[in-house]
Amino acid sequence: MKTPFSINKSIAILVGTFFLLISSGYAQKNGILPLTGMKFYSEGISAKLISVRVDGALLMANRIPLNKEIEVRFQQPTGFTADNSKAMFAGAELTVLSPKGDVLFKDPNICAKTYANGFHEKDLANFNVKFAVAAEMMKNNFAGILKIRLYDLNGKNQLRLESPVSFAKTGEPYPTSKTVKEIKCNNGANGCINGLQAKSMLVNVDTSIKVSPKMAYTSVDISNIEGSSLSEIFQGKENFWVYDSDMNEVKITDILLKKVNGAMENNTVNYTLKIPYRLKSNTSKLYTVRYRWESPDKRQLIDVVVTN
Repeated sequence: MKTPFSINKSIAILVGTFFLLISSGYAQKNGILPLTGMKFYSEGISAKLISVRVDGALLMANRIPLNKEIEVRFQQPTGFTADNSKAMFAGAELTVLSPKGDVLFKDPNICAKTYANGFHEKDLANFNVKFAVAAEMMKNNFAGILKIRLYDLNGKNQLRLESPVSFAKTGEPYPTSKTVKEIKCNNGANGCINGLQAKSMLVNVDTSIKVSPKMAYTSVDISNIEGSSLSEIFQGKENFWVYDSDMNEVKITDILLKKVNGAMENNTVNYTLKIPYRLKSNTSKLYTVRYRWESPDKRQLIDVVVTN
């Protein structure tokens, strides 16, 4: 039987590499990754940073190529049990499901041979899981669900990742970039920007909106955006999603509110968003809000994830 995953050093350790994605926020148990929208569930194992790459470039959406190596990087994962020699042992399970939930492939541990002797704390700078999804195993499915589970072989701790994906065949485009930057933020929200520059991002909760007086809004104020214009911002495509603490999507019927202003002489734009996400009276639960804007050619984007 052919395997849909061609493994090249199933998990490789790279030292001394810095990734331009915001690292704060991943300490929470459940969450959403910017760019791909991949969900993560930290159940004893957590990582300072998680990113998905193809050919060294960051994947900017949940469209992945077939027959090509994909890399998931875990920076400084914690939660593994060390033995008497301070060695740790990890497993990495990969599963591809059809849109209906049928299992197209499942490999329980791609690390079985690569890390038979384990690894040590000094090796944890960056953990990489590499795999390729074979086109012939997708059974004419153009989309599916990708699941990755990093787990401790000497304990019960694990870190799960899950994302719906669409498949790009050979020659078809899939969005990647080596120029993604973080947006500096006041409270550790995850903000990524590509093809543009932004000075800073201010995030808070706004309960003063009169349009929908029962709703609380996540307020996102991105200042001094360069590389676009007022008209180009309005022409872009935008979406937002709200998730509860278990990462179940919450359907919001209220509309997104926004204000765009700037200086015409230097094409600097200030962008203020008001994203409805919960009732004002519901103050006991945390929600995760994701907002994404992209230009018509998809080369410029803003992707923000906030938990409040």
